Amino acid sequence: MGIAALLLTVAAGCGMVKSLGKNPEGGELARLEVLPNYKNGSFENLAERADSTIKRSWLQFMLQSRPESIKPSHSLPWVKTDLKTLPATAPTIVWFGHSSLLIKTGQGNILIDPIFSNHAGPVPGLITAFKGTKHYHAKDMPTIDVLIISHDHYDHLDYRTLKKLKDQIKIAVVPMGVGSDLVYWGFDPKKIIELNWNQSATLPGGLRITATPAQHRSNRTYAKENKTLWASYVIQTGHYRLFYGGDSGYGPLFKQIGQQYGPFDLALLECGQYSPNWPWTHLWLGQTAQAAVDLQARLLQPIHWAKFEEADQPWNEPIEKLLPAAEKLGIQLNVPRIGEPYTLGNPPKKAVWWNF
Repeated sequence: MGIAALLLTVAAGCGMVKSLGKNPEGGELARLEVLPNYKNGSFENLAERADSTIKRSWLQFMLQSRPESIKPSHSLPWVKTDLKTLPATAPTIVWFGHSSLLIKTGQGNILIDPIFSNHAGPVPGLITAFKGTKHYHAKDMPTIDVLIISHDHYDHLDYRTLKKLKDQIKIAVVPMGVGSDLVYWGFDPKKIIELNWNQSATLPGGLRITATPAQHRSNRTYAKENKTLWASYVIQTGHYRLFYGGDSGYGPLFKQIGQQYGPFDLALLECGQYSPNWPWTHLWLGQTAQAAVDLQARLLQPIHWAKFEEADQPWNEPIEKLLPAAEKLGIQLNVPRIGEPYTLGNPPKKAVWWNF
């Protein structure tokens, strides 16, 4: 066997090839090509890129020196929770680090952007999870009434995790085009709902999920970008309204969503992995707090941090910078430990567990 064939065999055996997913083609692609936000062969954001954005090459990014504190010096504190016996008197949220969340409601269990394979990307061991964030696995999850995926980047759509969860997921709600990945991975097409921005789905239990705009991009290889859509979500359960931001740069879209769908009892917004290499597609520092104001959110929980090293900031800089920004704008923060449940209506989690 030649070296190329051997490498391909090894890659296939560990799921690397399958993990690359599959872009829409044929009839599925034709269905996307008529959408108003699909132009010139790809999806487009609502806003143009600012000319003032600072751009550096990926080679420069990889070769630059990074602070030692880019990873935590100790294992992150975590809480062991029985996810199958959570209360449902009000929505209860459990965060697993980065953007992975379980939300228990009276109308069903919601799992968002799960990644339990302890690394982000098609190559195991390249971007590994921090110590303390590896204690929850697919087998710990309850029956999932709805899986929500924000976009098809590896740190949000994880092949190895979904392969293990597939049989306990009743319905998957994804942005337009992302269903092609799931079908390629063995999901029943009848159990997949694809949404464009500002489209909604009401599920059998009464949960109402609305896909809303985000300012980001999508790709699983660098050969073809933006062949699938990216989205944020409005989640309505009973009289509660929650907002999940996915990945998104700052812009007028947050105020527009707040005016159309708010106010929100809780906004789950990214706080971390920002970089001059992608200044337009992620929230920077105080922008997370301002986005919560724009959304008319009563409570903000920062996500997209404390699990992976994907940018060059100290690992706890995002939360350290967010605290004063939120206080200045009068935004209440909820910052639980990994695995620590929080039920809406209870006092926010404010223990400073990241100060080491």
